[in-house]
Amino acid sequence: MTFLKRLFLILIHKDKKSLGTDNPYSQLTDEELVSKIVAKNDTMLFGVLYDRYSRMVYNKCYGFSKSQDEAEDLTQDVFLMLFIKLASFKGRSKFSTWLYSFTYNFCVNYVNRNKQRKMSDKSIPMDDAEYKLTEEVSDESIYEMKASKLAKSLDMVSPEDKSILLLKYQDGASIKELCDLLEIGESAVKMRLKRAKVKLLEIYNTFK
Repeated sequence: MTFLKRLFLILIHKDKKSLGTDNPYSQLTDEELVSKIVAKNDTMLFGVLYDRYSRMVYNKCYGFSKSQDEAEDLTQDVFLMLFIKLASFKGRSKFSTWLYSFTYNFCVNYVNRNKQRKMSDKSIPMDDAEYKLTEEVSDESIYEMKASKLAKSLDMVSPEDKSILLLKYQDGASIKELCDLLEIGESAVKMRLKRAKVKLLEIYNTFK
């Protein structure tokens, strides 16, 4: 862990202790908390936000990591960048959805930066034209997938496809929220989502 991250975590935990057991900010909504943090770059209040979402962020980072230590280090990187970028949250979606997308984008960039750590895709390479995009993959078919096979299949799709699928089907993001989070139009979101579902189903069906 770098010196900057150590210092940042010390500040968060030091300020959290000053709140005591009766934390007056625990009842604030995420949006109210973010607004107050951004207004004063408040590390004490950011510690409250950290407590709310550190487990969720860690779980997402773990999927991109080779070990618990790496996942923990990546989690701290996410929160450090989050503190810097928190003002970019505009409230157009739930904060939890926005943070989920923020974490996944950070992890995708992390994986793509390090070519030797790039996640392996064990699926059979295919040209996009080979995918039958006119064939609808229903939401029901996604929800009916067996958990163990689905987990393996998700590990084999690209990080970008995995991100949009989990945002939609695990975190419950709407098409409008995905447009805001990914900063692309509705038709582009629907096409990307459809393509990701087709790829996932193609891989899923290779498992017995």
